[in-house]
Amino acid sequence: MPDGAQITPTRSAYLELKDERLLIQEGYEFLDEKRMIVAQEMLRQLTAYRESLAAYRAAHTKAVAALAGAAARHGLEELSVFPRFELDGWGCEHRYYRFLGVELIDPKCPDIGWGPVPPPAVPSPEAIQCRDRFAELLPLSAELAARSANMRRLIAEYIRTERRARALENVLLPEIDDNIRFMEEQLEAVDQEEALRVRFARPSA
Repeated sequence: MPDGAQITPTRSAYLELKDERLLIQEGYEFLDEKRMIVAQEMLRQLTAYRESLAAYRAAHTKAVAALAGAAARHGLEELSVFPRFELDGWGCEHRYYRFLGVELIDPKCPDIGWGPVPPPAVPSPEAIQCRDRFAELLPLSAELAARSANMRRLIAEYIRTERRARALENVLLPEIDDNIRFMEEQLEAVDQEEALRVRFARPSA
């Protein structure tokens, strides 16, 4: 934006500057509304994240208790060779969607399923329960990670939008207003000068 003193104070330049201010004002209002919507989505995602975290912690507590029971039954060495789920048979295919230009992740991870599990040499309900409880943590971990990623992306978008809105509000709009006031003063002075010129140019009676 040029300095007001460098602008030729003409009617056309004045009208162009007024139109430019209107466009920047509309841009600022759009950004202001966008950051409010992003902030609301951040709060919604934060609530969902806390719910997912609570579900994960509850499942983790059950898994730790099951591990203690299995370890008491078999001992750590025997438990370490107990047949386990193969991770190659499990997967999580997240779906993506866009929110105001930000790519977010649908946190609900469909369970693709496990591969075949060989039977244990010494089966016990404690060991099977331990394995199942820890298996339940996997989809909950994926959901928690997706919600955390969504929060980080929304925070980054909010910061970008906030900076742009503040730049328009605190820099560009004040500069344009100063230039408009300068041009109004200059045009008013030109009008007064022209009026005086016309008045004194009239032939005396």
